[in-house]
Amino acid sequence: MTAEMVKRNNSIGALFALAAMVCFSFNDMGIKFLSDHYALHQVVLYRSVVGMVFFLCFIMPFNGGFSLIRTRRLRAHLLRGSFVVFANMSLFLGLAAMPIADAIAVFFVSPMAIAVMSVLVLGETVAPRRWVAIAIGFAGVLVIVQPGTSAFQVASFLPALAAILYGSMHMITRRIRATESAATMAFYILLTFIVASSTFGLLLGDGRYADSAHPSLAFLLRAWQPLEPDDIVIIIMLGITGVVGGVLVSQAYRLSEAAFAAPFEYIAMPLAIMWGVTVFGTWPQPNAWAGIALIIGSGFYLLWSETNGSTLPRPQPRR
Repeated sequence: MTAEMVKRNNSIGALFALAAMVCFSFNDMGIKFLSDHYALHQVVLYRSVVGMVFFLCFIMPFNGGFSLIRTRRLRAHLLRGSFVVFANMSLFLGLAAMPIADAIAVFFVSPMAIAVMSVLVLGETVAPRRWVAIAIGFAGVLVIVQPGTSAFQVASFLPALAAILYGSMHMITRRIRATESAATMAFYILLTFIVASSTFGLLLGDGRYADSAHPSLAFLLRAWQPLEPDDIVIIIMLGITGVVGGVLVSQAYRLSEAAFAAPFEYIAMPLAIMWGVTVFGTWPQPNAWAGIALIIGSGFYLLWSETNGSTLPRPQPRR
């Protein structure tokens, strides 16, 4: 692949990553909004069923029909799906206990994790300017989380765990990109979500362990509740934006180098601030504003450096 083709694919992948983060931002807001009333596995199951219906009706017919579910990489899909399930659940449990902007900011250790994994697992080359951008963003996360101070909370580990699992999922995406389409990847993600959330529901859905006052544990262990009519609209929104975001992010990491696409996900940060202010009435603390500025600034720096940097050919990942 020529340097020009790599650069073009990186640019297209970055656009897909940006669009995916907009979809996922709606998901984060909706999940947090419902986290005081329903169990996590209930919300995830309903969201996944809606997403599967949308997928079967509007995505599958335009991507080869039922032929897209045929695959020789089933084990890879199931492992990828498991990473996504536990990444989402970890992030959503963190959202239940933390302001949305803080939780999303902590989650953005993911570009650092993805960059490290892309070197160790895929054999990709991470240019110095990318390391600089990622390090600036990671410094912003530390400013927000304030480890070692009284402001730090254990729930902050949940979005961080989600970030590592999320990065692992993208490593598998890069591994199987030559033979698997973004639509195929999205289908198996949905299937894994449905199986996992149904299992959690059977084990925990009666609320037998629901005696914790901690917001994250209450969200996980709460008994299933009948849906309020107004919440049905939110569930539908979650299902549609979840599956569309899943297709977009899979395509982003199929096309683009992992370490290149990851920092463009920082667009979710200002969106999280917007939801926090407009929906939940929470403003970031002064230290959070400083960290957010570093996070967003790192994304702009990467965009500028890639636009004005050299176009030397980059080594391709190992297959």
